[in-house]
Amino acid sequence: MNKSLLLAASLFLASALYAQTGNVPVGENLTVEGIPALPSSLVSEVRAYTESRGAGLSQWHPLRKEMLIGTRFGNSNQFHYVKFPGGDRKQITFFEEPVGGASFEPKQGNYFVFSKDIGGNEFAQLYRFDMSTSAVTMLTDGKRSQNGGIKWNHAGDRFAYASTMRNGKDRDIRVMDPMDPTTDKVVAENVGGGWSVAGWSVDDTQLLLTEGLSVNESRIYTVDLGTGVKTRMLPKKDERTTYRAVAFTSDGKGIYLLSNKDSEFNRLCRFDLASGKVQTLTANIPWDVNDTELTEDGSALAFITNENGMARAYILTTATGKYEPVQGLPVGMIGGLRWTRDGASLGLTIASHASTSDVYEYERATGKLTRWTESELGGMDGSALREPELISWPSFDKRSISGYLYRPPAKFTGKRPVVINIHGGPEGQFRPSFMGRNNYFLNEMGVAMIFPNVRGSSGYGKTFLDLDNGFDRENSVKDIGALLDWIAQQPDLDADRIMVTGGSYGGYMTLAVAFHYNDRIRCSLDVVGISHFTTFLKNTEDYRRDLRRVEYGDERDPKMAAFHDAIAPLNHTDKIKKPMFIVQGGNDPRVPASEAVQMKDRIKQSGGTVWYLMANDEGHGFRKKDNTDFQFYATIAFMQEYLLK
Repeated sequence: MNKSLLLAASLFLASALYAQTGNVPVGENLTVEGIPALPSSLVSEVRAYTESRGAGLSQWHPLRKEMLIGTRFGNSNQFHYVKFPGGDRKQITFFEEPVGGASFEPKQGNYFVFSKDIGGNEFAQLYRFDMSTSAVTMLTDGKRSQNGGIKWNHAGDRFAYASTMRNGKDRDIRVMDPMDPTTDKVVAENVGGGWSVAGWSVDDTQLLLTEGLSVNESRIYTVDLGTGVKTRMLPKKDERTTYRAVAFTSDGKGIYLLSNKDSEFNRLCRFDLASGKVQTLTANIPWDVNDTELTEDGSALAFITNENGMARAYILTTATGKYEPVQGLPVGMIGGLRWTRDGASLGLTIASHASTSDVYEYERATGKLTRWTESELGGMDGSALREPELISWPSFDKRSISGYLYRPPAKFTGKRPVVINIHGGPEGQFRPSFMGRNNYFLNEMGVAMIFPNVRGSSGYGKTFLDLDNGFDRENSVKDIGALLDWIAQQPDLDADRIMVTGGSYGGYMTLAVAFHYNDRIRCSLDVVGISHFTTFLKNTEDYRRDLRRVEYGDERDPKMAAFHDAIAPLNHTDKIKKPMFIVQGGNDPRVPASEAVQMKDRIKQSGGTVWYLMANDEGHGFRKKDNTDFQFYATIAFMQEYLLK
């Protein structure tokens, strides 16, 4: 039986099961506590909001104007091949697990290399997919190692990548001929988990590396592949500044990089190898540059800026150092920059509040914009989806904090209940894009949604980014307290009906708000959140621990350990009197499931109301459609019971 028939059969059986039981079935992979039976009527009621899908550009084929994209037509994201704009998306991988990034062999395109993990454990392995046979070959060790970030050499016969294969903690740089995995070898043995490859020198004798120490400190090195000597290029002496490598210049005399040296923001720069001087190329743009892509011949460099949360694309002509904005793009989030091999066209992935992500082509010479994919909204009316409103409020220290407010349609009258949704990171940033399932809360439940960018968020400069570090951790929680004050002053928002939610660090924020402001919220929803920073740092994967200590504080310091104890939501469950829903992935390597389990158990011991959902085949958030569907149904039921009444 082919896969389409299998899918149809499974949908038929699921529908039959719904009809027989009257309830949404709980998968064997799910652990559920406290959640009541969910009526099967929910499935049909919300279907228009669960069937949307997006597409993202993986890479152009090197010889033909054809592309590899990632999109979902079953339960997980897979690779599809598109031969022309608007053409059929031919699915070419069919794994149970979602696939990661992919990169064509750059000369003939006979195969591509991609990554994939198991059950969201983030131990991604590299694989070779042969286009003529569809054969898949594992290239890395298949064990508990992280492998990725591949960069091809100019000859096209080897790639460099970063890997924790040696000891599970330190991220070394390795080189491999993917047609012969036995050639794999370490070319730079490193200490720490923040290393990555930016590219190869023009003659393929050197690699360009970045060592990330924190969000506000990184360094650039070169590695001589003949001698194995690693040389720090920037900074020459330790300083708390970002220097993030982009690529060697085409003449081999310099390096493109991003740096916040002498600036609040990461700017595009050029480093001259002979003189050691750094030239800032985007000094007139007072925002972060956060995505770049150089053409193969080095004649043009595309980059994306983050301008108060909105994305803007530019193309720099490297010979002159002059750049121009890319005109005519839809307003929204822009990413996935990929040049065609000849540099004539730039591929982009774009999403907006009214459209899920899709792939576009921008022709450099003519300025023509062509849409390659048109993904389905699943029954939602894009024209009815509302744009967000940028809001701001003063916090406890008079600092202005901002965020985005989504209001429900005008058909809902009276003061509206509010969901405060806090991003993770903590160096993340909420940026307006397609809201997906959240549109159900707005359009059908009449709930307003606020997405705050509390102190510590990226996009607002390095000073703002540092304001929640270490002993300042709870100042970001106070930013939410100030937001609660702001909500109370709004004539159309109901300060008596507020739910707070967030994922990862946003999950910690949710737990912290739940006990600090228990009397000012109705309920809370914690997704893969941190319940105690000391236990989190003890149990997170080795390759992440030191990077997170820079942000959260070193738990080995007795003063910091005492501070972690004092602020831990786990130690304040007696103050949490409002219902809480905890969602967790069983294979989460970042915030281990133990953080959720201990919080759930402690709330129950304190006599609180807690719903609990764990997917045993997921990691740091749910990626498989059947799991995200069940989480969505349960979230609606939770809000109906505890927020709307």
